[in-house]
Amino acid sequence: MDNNLKTVDAETLQSTPMAQILYILEGLIPQGVIILSGASKAGKSWLVLWLALMVAQGLPVWGLPTLRCDVLYLSLEDTPRRLQNRLYNLTDTAPDNLYFAVTSGLIGSGLEEQLIAFLSCHPNTKLIIIDTLQKVRDSRGGTGKAGMYGNDYDDISSIKRIADDYNIAILLVHHLRKLKDSEDPFNNISGSTGIIGAADTNYVLHRKRDSNTATLLVSGRDVEYQELTLQFNDLIWELVERKNSEDIHKAELPQFLFQVLDFMRSRSEWVGTATELLAAMGEQEVTSNMVTKYLGQFARDVLEPVGIVYRTKRTGKSRLIKLIHCDSNDANDTKITIY
Repeated sequence: MDNNLKTVDAETLQSTPMAQILYILEGLIPQGVIILSGASKAGKSWLVLWLALMVAQGLPVWGLPTLRCDVLYLSLEDTPRRLQNRLYNLTDTAPDNLYFAVTSGLIGSGLEEQLIAFLSCHPNTKLIIIDTLQKVRDSRGGTGKAGMYGNDYDDISSIKRIADDYNIAILLVHHLRKLKDSEDPFNNISGSTGIIGAADTNYVLHRKRDSNTATLLVSGRDVEYQELTLQFNDLIWELVERKNSEDIHKAELPQFLFQVLDFMRSRSEWVGTATELLAAMGEQEVTSNMVTKYLGQFARDVLEPVGIVYRTKRTGKSRLIKLIHCDSNDANDTKITIY
């Protein structure tokens, strides 16, 4: 056994051409392992079956291009008859490069060999869907030396090795835990953090039981954080709105900052206290304490990019605010003194 590390120096790594990340669905489904988690009966299987149909035909999904390729769908909670009925409901012309199986081996007990054999026979396959992850795992749970985290991480890593070796995407349909974490929805994914830690991309589908709308949260190594609002119409999840991290950040910005932008639109400079600024703007819902907090926290995000510099200085019992228009290119470097 060779005990030496296989290393590469930084100069060689930087100068070596690398293949670009392959996207099955542009911006949403990159190569690697993807976990799609949602509550039971939330519509996950309808979503992934429709995705499989669209990718196999190279048709756009939610206005985004797909890579036309062979697709394997392990629908392990269905029967051939149920799958046939679902296809009847979704399409009149099913593609011949979308393949199904309703049984398979388990991770570590035949599944990997089955997937590799299929990929050898169908080299144009770039997307594999396994519905559900639990159906290809044994009942070890958190037992054994590795514990729950170790077992979860090892199982996903075993699937990931195939995805990485063959440069494909493997989408695993999974469940959410019943106890909810309001702070981080990705912590609601069933199992330990070993599952989301080993996966390249994680989706969480949130749908209220009595609603036909849902939110799909996306986070991953090769995709930016996104929130997609979807609506379930005629068994298809249609896109209502798609927000990226920048859109979400802007939505969280206080409206007061944009009112300041309007206020300064016809002014080259303004100096006064927070109370005087509110009076000049005619703003009654924001307090003076909130003014200095908002300006201090968000001025760099909202004001400086459009050339409005904010400075503040305490004089006696008052804190003066100074807003001044300058060249937006120099906004971050401008030093303004309040006299």
